[in-house]
Amino acid sequence: MHNEIIKDIGEKELIRRVAEYMPTNQASDDCALIKTKREDLLINTDLMVENTHFNYKIISPRDLGWKAITTNYSDLVSSGCIEFIGVNIGLVLTPNTEWKWVKELYEGFSEALNKFGGSILGGDCSRGENKMISITAIGLQSKLKLRRNACKPGEILLTTGIHGLSKLGLLIKANQIKKEDLNLGKKLIDQSINAFCRPTPKHQTLKKILLSSEFFMKKEIGCTDSSDGFYQAIFDLSKESKCKAVIDYQKIPKNNNWPDGETWDQHYFFGGEDYELLISLPRDWASKLIQMDKDITEIGYFTQGSPNVEIKNYPNKNNLYNNSYSHF
Repeated sequence: MHNEIIKDIGEKELIRRVAEYMPTNQASDDCALIKTKREDLLINTDLMVENTHFNYKIISPRDLGWKAITTNYSDLVSSGCIEFIGVNIGLVLTPNTEWKWVKELYEGFSEALNKFGGSILGGDCSRGENKMISITAIGLQSKLKLRRNACKPGEILLTTGIHGLSKLGLLIKANQIKKEDLNLGKKLIDQSINAFCRPTPKHQTLKKILLSSEFFMKKEIGCTDSSDGFYQAIFDLSKESKCKAVIDYQKIPKNNNWPDGETWDQHYFFGGEDYELLISLPRDWASKLIQMDKDITEIGYFTQGSPNVEIKNYPNKNNLYNNSYSHF
């Protein structure tokens, strides 16, 4: 038997294997929960690697700094973070990196922190063959825990917004789709580029979830963000909660100018980096939350069965196959 390499086993299997060295369920969500005598902390680490996640042609260092902070904060929000404390920043730079690039990167960090809270707590830097940004974000756990393994059969599945925009933004920035080749409309183009370059963590939505929770008794609900893609996020909820997810294609929210066709469905379901929340709630709670936030949409439900994602009312003859992104 040949020696396994990371490319062959894939990202999800890698995480499963290293999770065997951690406490039970520690790797079920993006954030680690640390209990202290006074407050429970949420801690999350994300990496951005040059030529894997970014390059100078598709995103400016200022936008990259913003994105590095907000994507980490999105993971904290999807676990129920009520307050951001700050970030530690690890930086790997090539020796010929210009200071201007670093300066603009940190201006992006600061811009995001000034808007959403927290500060730079510390960090480290080193040299390497490619640039790399490692962010460790710390926040306070709210009284309501949001966890991937907390979905229950019979609960309603909600999304906080539209998916696919960040993927389209990436394709436009990378010149894989030219603005003039498709009649997409300026508004959709601008929204997509902004979704890719300047994602926003759903902290205000979380506050509405916490406010609505006062009417119900649950201390834990099912939730994740769609950083790895719409489909993958739902599958992760299904897998960790050991139940089946059923999605109604006719209910998923789309931009009014979003093109039809299987290619565009692939962008929507598997594009990733949209950072919307996928939430599982009992029917009465879901209805209450939708009344409080009109951007939240019911898209399906969970039922008993093996972990899987079933898509109902899909109009195209070919069923969607799992084409989720993997780092390896």
